[in-house]
Amino acid sequence: MSRDSSSTGTAQAEGMPARLPWMALLALAMTGFICILTETIPAGLLPLIGDGLHITTAMAGQLVTLYAIGSLVAAIPFAMLTGGVRRRPLLLAIIVGFLVFNTITAFSTSYALTLIARFFAGVAAGAAWGMIAGYARRMVPGALKGRALAVAMVGTPIALTFGVPVGTLLGDQIGWRAVFVLMSFLALVLIGWVLWKVPDYPGQPANQRMTVRQVFVMPGMRPILTVVLTWMLAHNILYTYIAPFLERSGLAGRVDLVLLVFGLAALVSIWIVGILIDRILRMLVLISLSGFALVSIALWIGGTSVTIVYSAVALWGFTFGGAATLLQSAQANASGEEGVDIAMPINTTVWNLAIACGGIVGGALLELLGVQSFPGALLILLIVSLMVAWSARKHGFPGKQ
Repeated sequence: MSRDSSSTGTAQAEGMPARLPWMALLALAMTGFICILTETIPAGLLPLIGDGLHITTAMAGQLVTLYAIGSLVAAIPFAMLTGGVRRRPLLLAIIVGFLVFNTITAFSTSYALTLIARFFAGVAAGAAWGMIAGYARRMVPGALKGRALAVAMVGTPIALTFGVPVGTLLGDQIGWRAVFVLMSFLALVLIGWVLWKVPDYPGQPANQRMTVRQVFVMPGMRPILTVVLTWMLAHNILYTYIAPFLERSGLAGRVDLVLLVFGLAALVSIWIVGILIDRILRMLVLISLSGFALVSIALWIGGTSVTIVYSAVALWGFTFGGAATLLQSAQANASGEEGVDIAMPINTTVWNLAIACGGIVGGALLELLGVQSFPGALLILLIVSLMVAWSARKHGFPGKQ
């Protein structure tokens, strides 16, 4: 019997209807959508932000950096300090944080104040990612936990696919400050949505809360985190530097279309994962990693071919779309209901570490060896990830293959 079907998990499942609470889960998805949108939208608006704040584009780029740092440093401490707080008031406080800090960003004329606002918006994101998965899983009985998480995570690929291009277009039409005002309006709408449809749950009593060390040493946790680090590092090396990589195939001017193909494939992936995750999680992880490895080989061999690049990008999106759901579900299964509120912030920390390292490693490869070195580096990371996932048959990614 898994931890999810024991103790508090069983108690929470009693009396629950055997169906998904769609409106509540979609409110969590909207929270993730705002997290990703707030994180990434400055990337498409850097020249406009630079002009507005009278700074260089490189300095404007630090708005993205400060956000990532806020998420990285806040996730675990925030979860430990708020473990006993009721879930809905905590979620509302996080959304209010996005409302406040995006509004400050929209109206600030000070570069320093804008950086501070971006840092604390990142703190709010780290806190949100630390609780969305556990919150979604508490709403449903054991047989639906994976599907509930898939719905709660759907905001991420939607934001990556449509949010940034639309935000960039709006920035050109109505100005970058108005885009941040719109994001604040979305947060305001979400506050009402949460109050209307999202149920509340108590936090954990102090004597039942687990420490970071206790969760970290649980069987299966370290293999899962290793897969998170290697998989996301491989992804972010390519995703961060997709524009220079596409120069080899003459597609540098079509980055928007290439990322649209990636995002649409990711949406299909998250739908399929949502249907199958509660039955074949291990197989889905192995298939996803194997598919991404094939992408690396295809780009290694045919990275100058437009047809191969588009096909590889579609497969890449298909293998990545459900990654967050798969990995967070594996962690939640390994940690159990008693440890999930600490396991998710640990995941957030490792995930953001992989994003940061992807920028650093990818930049180093780009400068020293050129973009042609990317597929080989990805393949090495993915082979390591596959080996770890395959060997974690008993704990981490259990199942018969």
